[in-house]
Amino acid sequence: MSFFSKMKDRLTKSSSKIDEGLQAIVEEDVAVEVAEDATPKAGIVGHLLGREEKPRRVLDDAMLESLEELLITSDMGVETALKVAASMAEGRFGKKLTVDEIKELLANEVKAILEPVARPMPLYTKKPQVVLVVGVNGSGKTTTIGKLASQFKAAGKSVVIAAGDTFRAAAVEQLQVWGDRAGVPVMTAPEGSDPASLAYEAMVKAEQDGADLLMIDTAGRLQNRSDLMEELAKIVRVIRKKDPDAPHNTLLVLDATTGQNALSQVKVFTEIADVSGLVMTKLDGTAKGGVLVALADTYGLPIHAIGVGESIEDLQAFDPDEFAHALTGAAL
Repeated sequence: MSFFSKMKDRLTKSSSKIDEGLQAIVEEDVAVEVAEDATPKAGIVGHLLGREEKPRRVLDDAMLESLEELLITSDMGVETALKVAASMAEGRFGKKLTVDEIKELLANEVKAILEPVARPMPLYTKKPQVVLVVGVNGSGKTTTIGKLASQFKAAGKSVVIAAGDTFRAAAVEQLQVWGDRAGVPVMTAPEGSDPASLAYEAMVKAEQDGADLLMIDTAGRLQNRSDLMEELAKIVRVIRKKDPDAPHNTLLVLDATTGQNALSQVKVFTEIADVSGLVMTKLDGTAKGGVLVALADTYGLPIHAIGVGESIEDLQAFDPDEFAHALTGAAL
């Protein structure tokens, strides 16, 4: 199964919500027309010719309001939802549209917002390229690091992982499993050790080994905990003592199930750790896939990859066209 097919299959909660909402919007208007005209001629003619006309609805103010509400409930956010609905109406206001036509319009508007931010994580000649991975508890950071490290190793890059979540033994064990699977060394420290010190030592070791990439895991931290955010700021300061340009990438891993809360996470983590790109996980378990559109529209940060499952192939480079069509249920 292709990644698009898998994504479309697993984004059913989001796409079904939009699909059902659009169906309801169009059919509501059709029901009104039928009630006003007990002999809908087009339907009868279509039936006699052996075909049923697809229901259409006029794109008017009432329909736009319904569209806006649907997009907001799909976690696209108020401002983004208003922008998308307004763009859909340009040049089409007053025209009758089918559900499929509306889906395609919506997919194209979503794609237009996502295209500018769909970029792979940049790779530099600098050795080691330091990749700091941050995020809240349970966002999928550790698994994402393991998958990315494995993919980079398979692409011919030498990779070192630093298990910087020194307070959670399970995270260290998980990284070691991924490291063993991919043939990537994992640096660890005793439980409860200073993660900033481990990050510094990992940079020294990666430089000595001539590694292309050093991926540093960090403990999950809530963005409203100032003490934990200060600990992250310390890690960044210590890294920069070794290399003023590091970290060269700071990836924020976001859990799609958090919905609009992802927006505040981006704001706070960017202020503390200068986030350079996003990875969205757990899109297979939520009806809140629209938040990715809101993030792109609000912050414009590069979206490097998305995840729709647990296996390594379920984390893939972000394709805006495929995502837009999977999210809206439009045919690709």
